[in-house]
Amino acid sequence: MEPMDIVGKAKEDASLPKATMTKIIKEMLPPDVRVARDTQDLLIECCVEFINLVSSESNEVCNREEKRTIAPEHVLKALQVLGFGDYINEVYAAYEQHKLEVTNDGIRGGGKWNSGGAEMTEEEAAAQQQRMFAEARARMNGGATNPKQPDSIPSPDH
Repeated sequence: MEPMDIVGKAKEDASLPKATMTKIIKEMLPPDVRVARDTQDLLIECCVEFINLVSSESNEVCNREEKRTIAPEHVLKALQVLGFGDYINEVYAAYEQHKLEVTNDGIRGGGKWNSGGAEMTEEEAAAQQQRMFAEARARMNGGATNPKQPDSIPSPDH
């Protein structure tokens, strides 16, 4: 019998896009560092396991609050419970950025993107994306200042 994960699927069924994960891994490392293929596979497995862990704990938090839908606040609380409290501000900032991008997705059209009220070409958007990636890499490596972060974890009350 195959090992089962928390959602009842075989663990081999749960994965992340290998090409995307390889790109992320390479972007986080200096250009002169190479990563063996089996090491990349191990990192991908670790990411899948981390997602399973956070998802499972988020579900537990959700159940304790007698809710039926996992909300962002449940994920933030799960990170705290699991000992990843140091990352909550960064996760919250990424969540806020995601909300802005989702909002802007409805405004896009004609090959241009709306960014804070000013339209930009695809090339400008790609350049901005690369700047944002570089800033995120710098934050991950401890080099840049963090963007404005929340003072505390948002409570599920609001």
